[in-house]
Amino acid sequence: MVLCHDMPSHLLIWITRGQGLLQLDGQRRGLGAHNAVFIPAQSLFSMELGRQGIGQAVVIPDGTPLRLPQVPRHLRIRDVQAQTELTGLVEAAQREQQASRPLSGDALEGHAALMSVWLRRQIMQDEHIPDRRSAGVRLSARFCKMVSDRYATGAPMATYAEALDVTPTHLTRAVKAATGKTAADILTERVVYEARVLLGTTDHSAQSIARHLGFGSAAYFTRFIQHHTGKPPSKLRAAKTA
Repeated sequence: MVLCHDMPSHLLIWITRGQGLLQLDGQRRGLGAHNAVFIPAQSLFSMELGRQGIGQAVVIPDGTPLRLPQVPRHLRIRDVQAQTELTGLVEAAQREQQASRPLSGDALEGHAALMSVWLRRQIMQDEHIPDRRSAGVRLSARFCKMVSDRYATGAPMATYAEALDVTPTHLTRAVKAATGKTAADILTERVVYEARVLLGTTDHSAQSIARHLGFGSAAYFTRFIQHHTGKPPSKLRAAKTA
């Protein structure tokens, strides 16, 4: 299972084959061939493709001067010319990255700029104007944005509900209807994802990671990880370095 998480960079994902599920902007939706997904930096998401799924991801650093959308977008591209155009842009960027030629960075910025233009042109089309979201979906999106900002504070789900001026029951019901997961599940997934990243990519002690993620003690952090992954932090770290 792919856990809910966010990235420090923008992502443009181009699905060329297969089907899957996407959770983005507080809502779950189906994925299929010729779907383009733009995920701004620090936007909570998860994506699962089936075994036959094939896609390409373009990573664009945050802070770039490119004119990129400010909100997540999921586009189903039906026009064959538009499909071919984006595939060509992505493949050209891949060739440039692999060639290691002089001025490669400048060339990659140029390719990213063209992808930005392609994306904004698609968004302008009537067929890609998003439907009006229900109040429940809007609440779910606000909650997911808040999780990205505050997951490391150690605050429970009820604190998020209070900040959103709703009851925990109402928040759980709205998020469950929009994403298929409870609000507590999403918060837990984000914390578990970050813990696994830190255990697998840094030398920080479990106690330090626990403190960073808002846990009151290393012992509680260990029990939390054991419960949600089936392994203690030491085993997760060993598995990553084996």
